[in-house]
Amino acid sequence: MGSRPKITRIVVTRYAHEVAELGMEETYGFDMVYTPGGRLGGGGSILTIETDAGVRGETPGGIDSGTAQYLLGRDPLQREIIWQDLKRLNRGTTATPPGEYDVALWDIAGKLAGLPIATLLGGWRTRLPCYASTYHGDENGGLTTPEDYGEFALRCKEDYGYPAFKIHGWIGAPIAREVAAVLAIRDAVGGDMDIMLDPAGAYGTFDDVLKVGRACDEARYFWYEDAFRGGGVSQFAHAKLRQFIKTPVLMGEHIRSLETKADAIHAGAVDYLRASAGRDGGITGVMKLAALAEAHGLDAELHGGSLAHRHCMAAIRNTNYYELGLVHPNVPHTKAPVYADPKWRDELYSVDAEGCLAVPEGPGLGVDLDWDFINANKTGETVYA
Repeated sequence: MGSRPKITRIVVTRYAHEVAELGMEETYGFDMVYTPGGRLGGGGSILTIETDAGVRGETPGGIDSGTAQYLLGRDPLQREIIWQDLKRLNRGTTATPPGEYDVALWDIAGKLAGLPIATLLGGWRTRLPCYASTYHGDENGGLTTPEDYGEFALRCKEDYGYPAFKIHGWIGAPIAREVAAVLAIRDAVGGDMDIMLDPAGAYGTFDDVLKVGRACDEARYFWYEDAFRGGGVSQFAHAKLRQFIKTPVLMGEHIRSLETKADAIHAGAVDYLRASAGRDGGITGVMKLAALAEAHGLDAELHGGSLAHRHCMAAIRNTNYYELGLVHPNVPHTKAPVYADPKWRDELYSVDAEGCLAVPEGPGLGVDLDWDFINANKTGETVYA
């Protein structure tokens, strides 16, 4: 047996990027909404973990200095013990390892094996059904009325082939308009499209949550997600809501750790369990949560899009849709072009004619980053060695 690889160097490369026709919601300034003529600045970062085997793991995201110093000199294939060590390191905060480093280690493992991560996970799917996941409603003529949402849902169904659609509603809008949007979308698309609702904690009272939940019942929604202001922290609130409505409740986006999500299941707070590679400990954490949900007869739904989630979903039996978002009828390009081929960028138009995405077939994450774009827009770099 040859010598084991070691992590020798870690680099975080930061870049700038703007999204046209987008701005921040004016009342609170917390959420992105369609803004005609706007340009929302920002950017992102790329994490690179290098090894003495000549193979490096690359993924969008960053890393903190403590995690980076811990990783240097480690065997990148020992993902489980690394995951457990970093879980303990974060016991006073999230009790969950940071996710991006784990994705990069899986990228290394796939490249060393010459196989896609999906194959290493036992994956069998090659195409992933998607739901279009919208930006929040606005007052600017984009997603401004219930009918706007209905028209966009129908467009996603008929023009792009999406089998499912999720609305993020307005922030601080009259609850009657939220109810009207829930019903208008079903009226627009008919009975053969799955529809979901994520208020993102925008509702003010239990009565508001309940009124919209009963509208979801009437319109036969696939799930109702994180309606409470606490963002899913209160297990009691979700268990209480489930006593009054029939629509399945999805939660778990804003609570961390395997143990806390297990407690939510046992409290009767959840029907669909959220999992995220970025927030729940990478690919290793997502697969643990999928197994946790499976053991309880539940489905695990991945939060947001990424190459990591494509590979995970390819290998998870108990999951339904890939979240492709955020999207808007008047915002054509929402993602930084860190991948040269648009089909890997999770734009509205990235799906095939049946509303599905491909699973990468190359080694590791399976898609090369566009370093020409990243370096042309580079704003800084941090190196750990």
